[in-house]
Amino acid sequence: MEYRCVTTSAEGFVQQLAVAYITHGYWFYVAGEIPEGKEPATVDAKLIDRYGIAITKWARCRRKRQGLANMQYLRHERCFVLIATKGLHEFFEREGESFRDVRRVPIKFAGYSIGCRKGRDGRWHASVRVAREPHAGLKALLVEIGLRRGADAVACEFARLQYQPFAPVRRQMLEALRAVNRARRTAGIGVLSADCLPLRRRIKSPFGEAGPRTFL
Repeated sequence: MEYRCVTTSAEGFVQQLAVAYITHGYWFYVAGEIPEGKEPATVDAKLIDRYGIAITKWARCRRKRQGLANMQYLRHERCFVLIATKGLHEFFEREGESFRDVRRVPIKFAGYSIGCRKGRDGRWHASVRVAREPHAGLKALLVEIGLRRGADAVACEFARLQYQPFAPVRRQMLEALRAVNRARRTAGIGVLSADCLPLRRRIKSPFGEAGPRTFL
């Protein structure tokens, strides 16, 4: 069977990892980068075969009932993630102390921090946010721009933000906007409306088979 694992965009990679995998209990991972000189497709085939990843959803259900772990593999360009559910699997033996738990150590990719947090309902949910350092740098830059340019120009800078607005990212955008408005208010400059923020998330087709849709 064909196993699709190569995403056509960084946004598609993040969406597939968070929404399709982490949300469904894939928490234990190894992330890496394929070295220059190695053919990514060859590495893909080797890892998929080694861990028996290309199986049907029915086979995954049977494994889960038997207390066995399931695995997924995902790659964008040369960055890849092997990620597993809880249970028995050769993956845990092979990787030893190398694997991480996404609930404790988020996956860092393309400026995002992709983790898993417990919600008010007591259940674990995927959490996608801008990583700490990129967020701090972006906020400082926006405040600087906000003090040097007019409201329309600053609004355009917010509208051009490339991060997909998952709920935590939206909160970070609003935090940055508040910081800009505080600085502009102190300088006696008009503040910006939240209407300038790109708060609609475009649902990507991770493997490029269809066009994107837009959702709140």
